[in-house]
Amino acid sequence: MIAISPDRPAKLVESRKAKSIGYALYSDSDLNAARAFGIAFQLDATTRKKYEGYGFDLEDAAGRGHGWLPVPSVFLVDGGGTIRWVYSNPDYKVRPENEMLLEAARGVARSD
Repeated sequence: MIAISPDRPAKLVESRKAKSIGYALYSDSDLNAARAFGIAFQLDATTRKKYEGYGFDLEDAAGRGHGWLPVPSVFLVDGGGTIRWVYSNPDYKVRPENEMLLEAARGVARSD
């Protein structure tokens, strides 16, 4: 399993040191991958100010001032590199249930 983050590499190093994670973590601070997958969006000035009010500094996290964020998404890819299942929800608080992910992963594994 891999994860792609909009955070700059130095931030990801901090995350890896702070938490024990069992997967590869890659930086996409320019959001090139997120844009290619069609899951990137640019925050308007009002929303950026709101984020700053919550203590979330996008520029510090990404190391860039572009104001882009990815929609939280999960892509399951088969052994041949074909995307077989996607979950994407613009509400970052809504994530797929574990059972949903397991069933989707089993389905992809069966099709391989």
